[in-house]
Amino acid sequence: MERLGIPYMVTGSIAAIFYGEPRLTHDIDIVLHLRLADIGRLCEMFPLADYYCPPPEVIHVEMRRESHAHFNLIHHTTGLKADCYPFTGDRLHAWALQNRRAQSLAGNQTVQLAPPEYVIIRKMQYYRDGGSQKHVQDILTMLAVQGGAIDMQFLGQELKERNLDMLFNEISTKQ
Repeated sequence: MERLGIPYMVTGSIAAIFYGEPRLTHDIDIVLHLRLADIGRLCEMFPLADYYCPPPEVIHVEMRRESHAHFNLIHHTTGLKADCYPFTGDRLHAWALQNRRAQSLAGNQTVQLAPPEYVIIRKMQYYRDGGSQKHVQDILTMLAVQGGAIDMQFLGQELKERNLDMLFNEISTKQ
């Protein structure tokens, strides 16, 4: 995405690992701020000989969804998968894309991470919807490691707006 100049942010488990502690994950979650003109370039970057990349028409359909827009990129040889979530105007996505954080990697590369507040909110939603304890562990670890770096006022407002505040309070008392 850096080479294509497409605004993006890595979220999910990979972001939680950066903000918390290492653990195993099988994919990478990426929010992309795609424009229609970007679809062809994206497909060229992930050639069908090496990757599963949905046809441009499918990506275009996903970009028009009001919610739950999603497509995958999968490397044939390794099976590594990227869950791609096109930005479709969601207010929280917009905030997070504006507040993403550049993280330096080895080899003079940079990755754009979603802010920890965003990652916690999304993990709370996934926990509520699916009950997986890995989300709770990620949240607790992020809270312990990041501490004062998390805007708790913003986080609290966003959790309350999504009816996640009471569940968050139950989880966060497990620290």
